[in-house]
Formats: sequence, structure tokens, C-alpha cells
Amino acid sequence: MPDTPLILTPGEPAGVGNEITIKAWQKLHREPNHAFALLTDAHFIAAISPQAKLQTIAHITEAADVFSTALPILHRPLPSRVTPGSFSPGTAPWVTNCITEAVDLCLAKTASAMVTNPIQKEALYAAGFKHQGHTDFLAALCRERGHTANDVMMLVGGGLRAVPVTVHIALKDVATALTEDTIITHAEVVHHDLQTRFGIVAPRIAITGLNPHAGENGAMGREEIEIIRPAIAAIKAKGINAFGPLPADTAFFPQARETYDAILCMYHDQALIPVKTLDFHGGVNVTLGLPLIRTSPDHGTALDLAGSGRAQAESLIAAIRLASEMASRG
Repeated sequence: MPDTPLILTPGEPAGVGNEITIKAWQKLHREPNHAFALLTDAHFIAAISPQAKLQTIAHITEAADVFSTALPILHRPLPSRVTPGSFSPGTAPWVTNCITEAVDLCLAKTASAMVTNPIQKEALYAAGFKHQGHTDFLAALCRERGHTANDVMMLVGGGLRAVPVTVHIALKDVATALTEDTIITHAEVVHHDLQTRFGIVAPRIAITGLNPHAGENGAMGREEIEIIRPAIAAIKAKGINAFGPLPADTAFFPQARETYDAILCMYHDQALIPVKTLDFHGGVNVTLGLPLIRTSPDHGTALDLAGSGRAQAESLIAAIRLASEMASRG
């Protein structure tokens, strides 16, 4: 059980974040080891969910005492009116301020971990947001506060832990962006956090190839020969149990998955497709390499579902459970 509660951020207020957080509380409120508080506008969440059991608290330390009977709310007033399903750049500073506050609570050890609801990037970009998304924004905040942060995205679901080495870039740019150093750094971060956050004493890390059939000895590309194999050799030299490059089309069947604890993939969809196929509603996004624990549901703001009551909370519930498990390891 974590020593302190988790802190949840609201994400895009016009999306499903508030709604699925209420559903997550309804599922988890009888489990004190998953106690959490939500940063949000108390009046707004009460208006969109009038039947919900909510209680405003002054400080996150009150969350555990409240959690069994009501969803603890740290009230942060919205700057403007919000209509579910319609995002506005006017709320962008409020969204980023909530994320920043959650980071500070975690770094101060008054929150054991943060779980972030999805943000609407278009709204943030229109307001001048300079980051690709949550992950690099969190890393930047940690660095601004004097901490080392080598942010690495891991997707967890269906018994699989998959890490994309390149993330939100066009497929045509992947081969250029891929470097030995990037693969090595990702492997080091994954190895360290599997030990410290997941309790795996001797992690086994598989690494995919980039090209079909892992390049087939250069017949279908030389990235495996010139970049990936040298990176794997360097990773092994550091005492990390890594192997590959594996052809991606055979790296995810059940018997293959039993041979590794995490798999490094060369690009976004190579990692996310198998996780979403195995556990579409329960996948979790985890940021490794930070001085704090951060998880998130593996879906977007679902503006089309906002206010309908139909948004599913399984992914957020899984993210909360995983954050609690990670935090309980210290």
C-alpha cells in the first residue's frame, strides 16, 4: 500500500476525464490501497455528474480519510465555461497548471504517484504549448526542478510491456531518427525501472528489428546491421539481458512473449498495436525514467462520448491500480 494517496489530473475538461474518474472511484473506493484525489473544478464536475458522491478537500493528505465515502476533490476553478465535447484553448493554462501541481505534489512526496487523464493537444497547441505531449512536458517540469529525467514511454496491457523507441513522428522519418544511443538509453531506462518500479530482479529485454524479417541480413534494409545489432551488443556489455533484433511479425505470439519482460520496438505502431490488440480497454501508458511515478489511460479525450455517460473507465482503473502497485515498492 502506498504511504500517500495518488493524485489524478483532469486532462481536457471537455473530455471524459472527470466522468471516468468518478467511475473509477465507484469501482475502487472500497480499496484503501488505491486512495486518490482529483484536481478539478468541483462545481463543474458536480454539474456534469449530479448524482456523484464528491467531497472537496483542502489538502491531499485528507484524501485517504474521505476516499471510502466520496471522491476527494482538490478544487481548482476553471477560467471559463466548458461544454462537454467542445474543447477551448482558453482552458489550456488550467490543464497544464493541474499537471504542474501534480508533479510538485509527487516530488514533495505528498502524493505517491500521478495518474493523468487525457489532454487535447490541439487546445494546448493553440494556446502556445511547446511540447509534443504529456510525456516530454513531465520530463521538462522535472528538469526545471533540478531532477534528472530521461522520459521513456511504456505501454502495459494484456501481460505485455512494450516500449516504442521512436514515438510521434512520421513513419518515413523513423529510420533517420533511429540511433544506437537512443536504443541504448531506452534499454538502460527500461532495465532500471523494471527493477525498481516493477520488482523484476533480472529483467529480460527483447528488441525488435525495424524492417520486415528484421532486415533479412541486409536484403531489406541495413538498419539492423548498422544500428540495432551494435546497440544490442553495447547494451549486453553493460550487463543487461537484451536480445534481438526480432522480426516484429513473430515477436508477440504467446510463446515469444514468455521469453521477455519488456520489448523495445522501433516505432510507435509496432509497440502499440499488440498492446491494444491484447487489451484494448485496459491498456496503460507508463512514463519511465522520471523521478516520480506516472501512469495514464491509453486512450484520448473521447470528445464524442463526453457527457453521454457511456465512456469506459477500464483503462483508467488499470492505470490507478498499476500506479499503486509501483508506488508500494517505494
